[in-house]
Amino acid sequence: MRPVTRRFLLTTSLVLPALRPAGAQDAYPSRPITLVIPWAAGGSTDVLGRLLVQSMAADLGQPIVVENRGGASGTVGHGYVARARPDGYTFLLGTNSTYAIAPHLMSGLPYDNRAAFTGVSLVARSAQALCVHPSIPVNSVAELIAYARSRPGEVTFSSAGIGASSHLATELLQARAGIRLLHVPYRGGGPSAQGLLAGEVALSFVDLVTALPYRPTLQLKLLGVSTAARSELAPDVPTLAESGVPGFDSSTDVIMLLPANTPAPIVARLSAALTRALTDAETRRRIIAMGIEPLGTSAAELDVYWTRESAKWGEIIRSQNITLG
Repeated sequence: MRPVTRRFLLTTSLVLPALRPAGAQDAYPSRPITLVIPWAAGGSTDVLGRLLVQSMAADLGQPIVVENRGGASGTVGHGYVARARPDGYTFLLGTNSTYAIAPHLMSGLPYDNRAAFTGVSLVARSAQALCVHPSIPVNSVAELIAYARSRPGEVTFSSAGIGASSHLATELLQARAGIRLLHVPYRGGGPSAQGLLAGEVALSFVDLVTALPYRPTLQLKLLGVSTAARSELAPDVPTLAESGVPGFDSSTDVIMLLPANTPAPIVARLSAALTRALTDAETRRRIIAMGIEPLGTSAAELDVYWTRESAKWGEIIRSQNITLG
């Protein structure tokens, strides 16, 4: 019988872990997880993410660290996650201005927008309000359309920047209503709203929760909400679709993404933690108070939504001849 040598024992100790079945590996998660937010701290997506990870971390039994990686319309953060190891320890909350709009505006992205990620869920939706400055003599969407038609290319609107959801919502309005407005892009949603409040522009799509406090003081007129259904925050404000712009539907939609090829059991574990967070009564209450509608879908439902959302904005970008230049 061959004697057991020290060399044999060392070799065996190196080989056996590789042969160990997957079920014998450390259970996921076994260390802290990172949530990447592709925007600066303090925005609605950042606040939403930090709220969700409180519940998800308790469910998963590991801390979740929020890392803000902003820049280039969110594509910096998306690119970072696309390059991350597909081990479940890095995930992303992205908005449709990046995953559905930016690929149609930006050439040479350092990742394939669909192939680079594993979709987990459509997380939440935030409505916007079509607002006008009180100096504009209109009180309904129909009156605004008539006003703009009589002044083609003269009525100004602000946005958070070229390609932002507030910009594309107004382009969708122009395409559906047959009007032509003058774009005044700002550097972010806050400056855009301030420009409208100051009367620098005539109208803008503003996050509903941001616009509502200015309604009682008559600093802004809220003509309609951007989503297909009315908002619980302002049930008396009609949708644009019911105000003479058939089929109008625009919002800021947040989805959860993992790097491509993340193992299915890990995707399922994170998806379950997210679902429990979105259905927790206190978490839902706090999300809704932010003016955001908590959702939660399957990966298959997200894929259908993503395809439809990308096609819609791609068509608007082409038909309206929108460029970053």
